[in-house]
Amino acid sequence: MKNLILCIVAIGLLSSVFSCKGDRPSRGGHSPVQTKTLEEIGGYKIGEIATDFNLKNVDGSMVSLASIDNAKGYIVTFTCNGCPFSKMYEDRLIKLHNTYAPKGYPVIAINPNSSGNKKEGYAAMQNRAKEKAFPFPYLVDDGQKVYPKYGAVRTPHVFLLDKERKVQYIGTIDDNAKSPEDVKVKYLENAIVAIGKGEKPNPSITKAIGCPIKARRI
Repeated sequence: MKNLILCIVAIGLLSSVFSCKGDRPSRGGHSPVQTKTLEEIGGYKIGEIATDFNLKNVDGSMVSLASIDNAKGYIVTFTCNGCPFSKMYEDRLIKLHNTYAPKGYPVIAINPNSSGNKKEGYAAMQNRAKEKAFPFPYLVDDGQKVYPKYGAVRTPHVFLLDKERKVQYIGTIDDNAKSPEDVKVKYLENAIVAIGKGEKPNPSITKAIGCPIKARRI
């Protein structure tokens, strides 16, 4: 009986680890201190140059970083349709794009989840983009080749690049996923302002809060 109880507890713990609930936002927001080293996460490090991509947008066009005219930087954001955290940040991403794209810092949203999932597939992305009237590209990471290069692990996960595509900031958008009214620190926006002044963002790394990216099953 004791062994049976231990097995049940172990199964429950594994289920919680592999669920898509991600980090729950507390009433007071979250404290996005990075708990893993860049080496443990993998992907680009601060200061490294990100390789360009060429991904399909929801309007059928192909979008690369090089195809965006007059960019002074890029807000590359890995997000998706169904994650509650991604949904919480959609309006903030729209506002960020509308504020900073005219200044040369557009949002480029990429869905890293497996297209085998109907809720995250291309048609579902088109529907979500239409529902929210996304003013920015919403790209499909076909074959899931781009997000591992960046080291994205959750949705949303933001990578702020400068004009030369050097990674200047990695992490979360702000310190309160649940309540935009209660945000105290706008990490991403502060980083954009810093690189616009020729300064280094501080902090340059925070913990991404969201749902784990769903890798394709082989």
